[in-house]
Amino acid sequence: MEHPENSKEYAGLQVNEGVVQPSNINPYLKRSRFRRRELSVGEMVEGIVKGDVTILSQAVTLVESVIPEHQKKAQEVIEKCLPYSGNSVRIGISGVPGAGKSTSIDEFGIHVLDRFGGKLAVLAIDPSSERSKGSILGDKTRMEKLSVRKESFIRPSPSAGSLGGVARKTRETIILCEAAGYDKIFVETVGVGQSETACHSMVDFFLLIQLAGTGDELQGIKRGIMEIADGIVINKCDGNNVDKCHIAATNFRNALHFFPAPESGWLPKVLCYSGFYGTGIKEVWDMIYEYLDFVKDNGYFEYRRNEQNKYWMYETINESLRNNFYNNAHIQESLQTFEERVLRGEKTSFAAASDLLKMYYNEQQFSQDTQL
Repeated sequence: MEHPENSKEYAGLQVNEGVVQPSNINPYLKRSRFRRRELSVGEMVEGIVKGDVTILSQAVTLVESVIPEHQKKAQEVIEKCLPYSGNSVRIGISGVPGAGKSTSIDEFGIHVLDRFGGKLAVLAIDPSSERSKGSILGDKTRMEKLSVRKESFIRPSPSAGSLGGVARKTRETIILCEAAGYDKIFVETVGVGQSETACHSMVDFFLLIQLAGTGDELQGIKRGIMEIADGIVINKCDGNNVDKCHIAATNFRNALHFFPAPESGWLPKVLCYSGFYGTGIKEVWDMIYEYLDFVKDNGYFEYRRNEQNKYWMYETINESLRNNFYNNAHIQESLQTFEERVLRGEKTSFAAASDLLKMYYNEQQFSQDTQL
């Protein structure tokens, strides 16, 4: 930069040239040196089976991706991992926001690792923002004890608009964790309400965490998440809250008698404990393993897993059809036009949807006829 002050016309004035600021990036850095090599399907499966946590994390990220190329590779990985899966105990842990799910899982995890050994995977589902579509993924920060144990694997995942308290690919993630040798799987749902029950369709035991003073007897006997719980626990049973928790437990026990008998033949129990102080944890897990022994003896354990496999087959079909519809090039071109016509009042939303579906079906039929 030239400074006019340095001209001969201005005697006695001089402005020194500034120092050129160096780049923040090291000029000797070779980016290719640090570029992660993409693993093949065989390498990824081999790493998962060996229990490599880094490769397992990469595989979960691949499964959660919405890119079609990633999805195709992810399905190959899951298919090859399937023979190594199915040997774990899957526990679903749900409850209203603030019930203490993450803090309880920290205590639950330490208890089962110290008492039963093995390896534990925690799949924590965090709600995604309806505005920014982002997630905090901060559940792991409440699991201070469990996060430092080498036998544990904690994976926060965004719900990404999926309903039911779980993420879109939680079911597939369970298979990958089982193939990696994790014999205990915890699925922590988002803070759920009465009708969000998808987690029940992928676990062996569904634990519902409740709080005292959150409703009356009528609230307790409403259908929904209450009637599918295999066990109900009242958290924060400490200090001045002990009597309230025991009263709430009595109300829940009375409410359970109004529900139809579960297919398993098991009568859900209601217990009190404190996740913060770690009291009553042993009794909760004695109940869970008592249930597992009960359903394995009467054959319901295998029956339920078979029903879950059938359920997720239909769910996968529904998701594939939905994705195929929205990824169709002709539909993508027409969606904006139909949306504008609906907003102008020229077409009802039902008629627009019907026309788009007819367009999609006709194109599929034409493509099929062309192939024949």
